[in-house]
Formats: sequence, structure tokens, C-alpha cells
Amino acid sequence: MAHSYGEYSKESYPSVKNILLLDSEGKRVAVKYFSDDWPTLAAKLSFEKSLFAKTVKTNARSEAEITMFDSYIVVYKFVQDLHFFVTAGSDENELILAAVLQGFFDAVGLLLRNDVEKRTALENLDLILLCIDEIIDGGIILETDANTIAGKVATNGGDNTVTFSEQTLSQAFATAREHLARSLLN
Repeated sequence: MAHSYGEYSKESYPSVKNILLLDSEGKRVAVKYFSDDWPTLAAKLSFEKSLFAKTVKTNARSEAEITMFDSYIVVYKFVQDLHFFVTAGSDENELILAAVLQGFFDAVGLLLRNDVEKRTALENLDLILLCIDEIIDGGIILETDANTIAGKVATNGGDNTVTFSEQTLSQAFATAREHLARSLLN
């Protein structure tokens, strides 16, 4: 079923080729591809291995790094034993890709209660995959705000919902702002 995005073609929207979450050895934790640029599992694994080898020695811990790799723009950031990557075509805007990466990174931090490391990520893999689904649909960027992403995932996550009393102050303000906006629109 094709998505309808109004009068605009899919190509006019900023898009992402893949989102990768790899461990400190370059192994998959959570990955999602939105392009046929890597048609087979072997091609995907080869891309991931090569990308990891190119970026592993960089210092992408404090801020996101941007690189060109195999004629793709890759924005990436590392925390603990996890490596976050967002890949897009060479014609995409790096700032938008950095916003996608930061939204993904921060939403995962919120959902994992700042215990962002491989063991916790694997225990909450369903939340991370839902997080990716809230950020991107068919390669099209839907959302980059971490509070909104985490809120939607927590709402859809069933047992893992964050009650209002467990939210941080910034989450509470974001939730209140969303409720106010909804009430004003109705």
C-alpha cells in the first residue's frame, strides 16, 4: 500500500536510507533499512561492517560526527557500548540527519532511563524498534523530537508506559504543551 503525501512526491521530503544501532564490536542491536540500495542480507551486513570499521576509531562520543561513506552521508554518535548511525543519500541535508540522529539517541535515552548500553537495549529491543518506527516511515522522516517520540512509544508500549509522576520535568512540560495544543485545536 503506497503512502499518500499530498501533491508532493516522496523525493521532495527529506529521507533516510537506514538507521543502525550497533554494539562496540560492530554487531547488530537494532537496524532498519528503508532503501533497496542493499538488496540482500549479505550486502547489508557488509555495509554495516565497513561502516563500523571506518568510524570505530573516531571520537563521536560528545557530539555527532558526519562523514561521507560509499557516496552516502552518515551521521553517527557513540555512547557506552552502542553506536548510533543514520544514513542518507548524498543530496540530503546534514542538519536534518543530525536532528534525526539526536532525536533517536535522546528518545532511546529517555526510554531506557539513561541506562543506554547494549544489555539494556537488548532487553528493551521492542521499544527501540518502535522508536525507529515513530521517527521514520518508509524512509520519510516523521518526527525528531525525543520527548514526542518517547511519549508515543511509551503510550504504545503497553506495560512500559511512563506515568505522569515518573516523568522528568521537561517530559512533563512537553506532555502538558501537547495536551494544551490538542485542546486548543479542538
